[in-house]
Order: sequence, then structure tokens, then C-alpha cells
Amino acid sequence: MKEKLLIFLLLFPIYFFGQYDPKENEYKHFSIIKKKDTINYHIYAKGKIEDKKNFIVFLQGSGTEPLLKIIVKSDTIKSIENGIEKAKIEKSKMLYSSIPFDLDRIPEEDAFVLISKKGIPFLLENEKFQTPKIFYQTESLDYRVWQGNEVIKQILKKQIKHPKKVIVIGHSEGSDVVAKLGTINKNITHIGFWSGGGNTQYYDFMLFINKEVEKGNITENEGKEKIELLLKQLKIIENNENSITDFWEENSFRRWTKFSEPPINNLLKIKIPIFVTACGKDKSVPVESAYLIPVEFIRNKKENLTFKIYPNYDHSFMILAQNENEEDEFHWMEIFEEFMKWTDEK
Repeated sequence: MKEKLLIFLLLFPIYFFGQYDPKENEYKHFSIIKKKDTINYHIYAKGKIEDKKNFIVFLQGSGTEPLLKIIVKSDTIKSIENGIEKAKIEKSKMLYSSIPFDLDRIPEEDAFVLISKKGIPFLLENEKFQTPKIFYQTESLDYRVWQGNEVIKQILKKQIKHPKKVIVIGHSEGSDVVAKLGTINKNITHIGFWSGGGNTQYYDFMLFINKEVEKGNITENEGKEKIELLLKQLKIIENNENSITDFWEENSFRRWTKFSEPPINNLLKIKIPIFVTACGKDKSVPVESAYLIPVEFIRNKKENLTFKIYPNYDHSFMILAQNENEEDEFHWMEIFEEFMKWTDEK
């Protein structure tokens, strides 16, 4: 029986395709039980975790999918052999992942750490998954910051006790998390703030409307009407800030209110080196939102920011194909390796 392995990498809220081996069976799994709650985290390392000099914590973006999800599909393939029609069952394994890393390119001296969101499994195989209520009840910036802080403290206590570097990368929603986490955990040595904005997430929607006006896709009056409707919607959300049954743009009202804190307020409090990426083709976070960050660092005379603009990349560091003769280009690992070189220099 022939088996095909198709790997689809998903980085919320953007889908993309890659060829990296997820090594789902090579992670070590750990739990922290505290305040009648459980935090599950997962470490990949080449060799013994305890021997690693550094560790990298990756905080993924928004969404309710497991970190890894395997779906096996069976297809009946018909063929003609010696004039006789035969049917053969061919299996395809599809892996959906929110881990867009080539683990083979993680430095030998580093451990790589993931944290499961509340109620969301690390791996799901051939099962229908319904997001549990507890996820929506705990979905907030402060909860994810608490998770990250506790995981770092536990690793320092039990797994890697004297690291040279404690690196935390937050992408998309995870960038909001790493910004606030950096104000709380003093063991972090380097921060990657990737594909995030400086202002409240609400403001991004206004920027996108304005961009549509500038492109001529909608008129000035249509833009004005869209902004007025947006403001009404935001008021409804804020007046129902704890609702987990009302949704807007695929997220609960509670999630929007709990992630409305402007990251710039936290970034300015951080003293360690920060590496910010902004992508010109980002359709999830407008690049203009990120421009606030270097301006505020300059205005506050802070020197710990490295601000990088990638004009041709989208939210997930991709260059999307423009026609059928082109293929998508994936640059996630190039950014990662540039970032890791930067951590050696700072």
C-alpha cells in the first residue's frame, strides 16, 4: 500500500504550504498545574534538553486549531491491467500545522518550545474537533502572557537551568503576547515581534478601509460609511465585552476586547533587544500600523529596537504567486535565521 505525505502549514490567520518535516513524535511533553489550571508545553531538541545552552519559545497567532492535525484520507484508484479493471486504495496523509519552522534548521544548542492554548490538543488525528467552551472563556492577552511566563519559569527550574539566551518569538496575535510578556518576565534576553501592529487591533480595520479608498476600490463616501459602521460595531463589542457567544470577524467579542491593548504601550517598557518585522503585502496587519513602533522608540529615545521592513512579503513572510506559471515563495526560515544571527550580535 502506497502512502503519500502531504504537509500543509497553517499560520493563523493565513494558510500556506510547506515541505518541512513536523517531527510530531520527537517533542517531549510537559505540564504545569497551578491555580487549578493546567498548562501544556512541548519541547523539541536535538539530543538531551538539559544539555541545551538556549531555548526559543514560539507564540503562534490566533485560532482554535491544534498545533498539529493529521487527517488520513482513502481514495480508490482505478487502473487497467491486462485488459482488466482493478481498484486500489491509496491513502493520503495531510498534516495541518501552526508551526511554520523547519526544525532541522533550529540551532543544535537550542531547544524549541511550543505552548498549547487552553483546551486545545497538541496533536489530533482523524478526529473531528469542536472547540471547547473553556477555550473561549480563557481566550485573552493576559491568559496567554500568564501561560508564557509560567512555562519560562518552569523550564529554567527543571529543564534548562542556566541558559545563555531565552528567546521569545511572537507572530501575529502572538506578537501582542510577547510584547506584554517582555514587561513581566525578566529572564527573557531577546524578543521577536513579528507581523504585529503598534496600535490597538481595532485601528487596523480603519487602515484597511482607507487603503481601499486610496486604491480606488471604493469611493470616499463608501469609505466613510464603512468606518461609521465599523465604529458602531466596535461599540457593540465593547458594550458586550465578556460575550463568548457573539462573534465578529471569526472571533468572540470577548477575544476582541481582551486583545485590544496597544502593543506599543508594552514595547516601550522593555529594555532588552527587540526585533520587529513589518511586511508590505500583509493583509492581516497593515504595515502602516507597525510604523508607529520605530517612531515612538525614537520619540522616547530608546535604542533597543531593530525594525525591519520586508516590502514584498505577506503576513507569513511569503511572496504569493501572481499567475499560474509562478509558485509561492516561502521565506519564514530566512527571517528566522536572520533573527537568530541578530541574537548572537545583541
